[in-house]
Amino acid sequence: MKGKVGLGFRRELTDGLLSLDGFKPDFVELAPENWMNIGGYWKKVLDRVVNQYPVTSHGLSLSIGSPDELDFEFIKKLKTFLDQNNVQVYSEHLSYSKANNAHLYDLLPIPFREDAINHIVERIKIVQDLLGRKIALENVSYYTPVAAEMSEAVFITEIINRADCNLLLDVNNVYVNAFNHDYNAEGFICALPLDRVAYIHMAGHEKVQEDLIIDTHGKAIIDPVFELFDFTIKKLKPVPVLLERDFNIPQLSELEKEVKLLEQRCSTIWSKKHATA
Repeated sequence: MKGKVGLGFRRELTDGLLSLDGFKPDFVELAPENWMNIGGYWKKVLDRVVNQYPVTSHGLSLSIGSPDELDFEFIKKLKTFLDQNNVQVYSEHLSYSKANNAHLYDLLPIPFREDAINHIVERIKIVQDLLGRKIALENVSYYTPVAAEMSEAVFITEIINRADCNLLLDVNNVYVNAFNHDYNAEGFICALPLDRVAYIHMAGHEKVQEDLIIDTHGKAIIDPVFELFDFTIKKLKPVPVLLERDFNIPQLSELEKEVKLLEQRCSTIWSKKHATA
């Protein structure tokens, strides 16, 4: 799947993506929590998806930065799902969503601190050992830093390198954070462990105030994010690229246009770069 462009699978898109003709992305991404332990009609849909497409999974509830103990029963079920459905990349968020057994249904920022690094690295190693595979952790959008003792780029780099895991580079999240926190997006990307990037996410956002962008995944990608994407992939070897759209789902034809734009950029930049090399 290196250099290929996929699309997040949403139930609203089932008929179009599983039809025998028409648009077919190179792969699809599933949120495992939405498909684990299902039966009936949607289990048949899942089987058809797995038969027709290479599959990646982007998790929602591992809560790798949580102070709570890891949910080992969930991880066991997750491994079964990943193995049974031949999931080629499993990724999660470098954040947390649970504390004191409360599920917060949001991605909360982790303090950029040494003790947080130590805590998360140990948890990643445990999860990777239990799953029998490397995971890719995503740089997340956040709206206020919490007790930071170092930069976000240093924080991410230390975790990825010490845990020996991969990085899911969300280019839109970099753009959103750079805008909201007034730093240089290209400089931030250059400071990341780019040799560890195994996967890229692209998405849209919404500008709600002159000085605030919200990472919604509910709109089309804007030109400055495409430009940041071009800058980024020039520095990488080919990896899978995913278009995310989590709500306000348009017609499949509209998503196809965005996928094609990403494919054109990947083909132009990566083929030229590696032909030159």
